[in-house]
Parts: sequence; C-alpha cells; structure tokens
Amino acid sequence: MAVSSPSMYRNVSACFGLAFSLALVLAAHAAFAAQPQSTASSAQNHRQPVLVELFTSEGCSDCPPADTLLAELDEQQFIPGAEAIVLSEHVTYWNHLGWSDPFSFAAIDDRQQEYERNLGGGEAYTPQMIVDGTEQFEGSDLNKLRIAVQREAAKPKVDVQIEDVRLMEDGEVTFTVHLPAGAKGTLLAAVAENATVSEVTRGENKGRTLHHVAVVRVLKELASSAAHGRPQELKSADVASAEKEGASLRLVVFLTKGADGQVVGAAEQMLSATEPPPVALTSK
Repeated sequence: MAVSSPSMYRNVSACFGLAFSLALVLAAHAAFAAQPQSTASSAQNHRQPVLVELFTSEGCSDCPPADTLLAELDEQQFIPGAEAIVLSEHVTYWNHLGWSDPFSFAAIDDRQQEYERNLGGGEAYTPQMIVDGTEQFEGSDLNKLRIAVQREAAKPKVDVQIEDVRLMEDGEVTFTVHLPAGAKGTLLAAVAENATVSEVTRGENKGRTLHHVAVVRVLKELASSAAHGRPQELKSADVASAEKEGASLRLVVFLTKGADGQVVGAAEQMLSATEPPPVALTSK
C-alpha cells in the first residue's frame, strides 16, 4: 500500500472544505429563493398611495395640457414609490364663457374654495393641482408634480381598505370602509368616470376634442360611523347616466386629518372590469 504524503492530505482537506462551503452557499440560496419575497424587495416594490386632485374646466383654454398630464400620471404611474390616485374635478365658474362644462357641479367649486382658505393660495384658478391636500401648483407643471408626489409618498399613511363594493343598476354604489384601530379623521368618497371625451363647440376651447380621466361625478363626506365599517352609499343622476351609457367607473375613498384637509390615506377600486370607448358629450 502506498503511503500518502502530507501534501495529499492537505489537498483532500481543501477539497472537502471547498465542497462544504459550496453546499452552504447553495443551501442559503435555496432558502432565499423559497421565501415569497424578501423584506428589502417588498419595501422597494411598495407604492404609497398619494391623492392628486386636478381642478379643471372645459371652458378654460389653459386646462387641456394639465388634463393630459393627469391622464399620463394615472396610466403610467411614473413617480417611483408612489401610487397616484387621481381625480379630475370640474368647476362651474368658467361656464359663462360660452361653454357649460358637462362634468362641472357646485360641490367642486366649494371644495376648491375650502382648499384656498386652508392653503392661503389666494383666488381659485384652473388648472390647479393639489397633492394630498397640502401642496398646490399650476396643473401642467410636471417638475412640481414630481417633487410634491415624491414628498408625500415618503410620509407614513393610514391604510384605507374598501370592501363589499356593489354597483346597482340605478347607479347607486354601496361599500364599506375599514381603517386601522385608532385612526381618526374625516372620510370622503367620490365616484368618477375612468375616461370621458367632449367635442367642444363654443368658448375658449371651441373646435377641440377634450379627453379627461377619473372625472368626479359625485363627491360626499361620509358620516363618522363609516370608519367603523358601517355600510355606505353614493348615488347621483350623473352616476346613473354614466352607468347607463356603459362608462367604466371607479370609487375613491380618502381620509383627511385636521382643519387644513391634509390627506393621510387613500384607496380606490374599479367598479367595472371593462373599458368601453368613452361617450362623446355635449354641453348642458
């Protein structure tokens, strides 16, 4: 029998050590792959809901670029870390210029005026974007939009859950809202049309085809009992008409805190699965 040299023992030992180390690496990799998602990956992929409201009017020639920007934000979600929940809110105070905006109603004017009092921005104007109720700027300013949404997305949010959503044949929407224990504030809900288009025949936008996204058709402050899961309902003739015409709708619920209307949580849910071509509307 041949006698093994010391170098042979060292080589064998090194081989066993290398194999053992490789086995540990493979086992660790397998264990990592078996996990549904790592904590780091989950944090990286998480998008914080941020409410972006655009006050606009079809009677305002400065508004179409802002309408387009809002639609791009809604579709592309191009701001990292943020899930932009958008609302297009049409005011009535430009209707006297020759074109009555078919999506405008007085409650939107009231909401914008309340923001002006809280934010100290002076007179109401269009197009105006307001992000999470705290930052306002000219509605077609992409740079300010990015900065504001990123800033708000970095803040902690209240988890708003929408459940038991039903859309009735008469346009009534019923649902429940659930908040974490101890969450406080005022809940508001809106039903919006996913997409609309208008052929404008008069006013500053005469001859233009205007497209909008997430157009608010009804907006309501919910009772305090809504935060405890009590069933809620939203209903309006505009929602019933939109549903009859085959429009795709969405429900948006958001929580505000304090007298300044700061939005601290938001959620949305689509009310229909398909998106038919938007229906062309004419002025009222």
